[in-house]
Amino acid sequence: MKQNIHPQYHPNAKVTCVCGAEYNIGSTLKEIELEVCANCHPFYTGKGKLVDTAGRVDRFRERAAAQEKIAQMRGSKKTRKTKDVVRKERRAKRVESA
Repeated sequence: MKQNIHPQYHPNAKVTCVCGAEYNIGSTLKEIELEVCANCHPFYTGKGKLVDTAGRVDRFRERAAAQEKIAQMRGSKKTRKTKDVVRKERRAKRVESA
């Protein structure tokens, strides 16, 4: 390895989370501050706390609800397939009779 080009490695770097959890890891930084860690992350804890900026989550939920409403109005895929089959049969009958 070349000399004096690599950053200094700290085998016991201190990692501190906003929730108060502290870890010791190896890093090139002596101290690291985190906003979210495994102790407070919603995925790992099962608690769904959402940080919503500009109402994006609400807008997403509204769009999802609208899509569900449209899907209910259209009917199931099976119903649509049977309608398509009926249309094709009618067209085939028209072609045969002409």
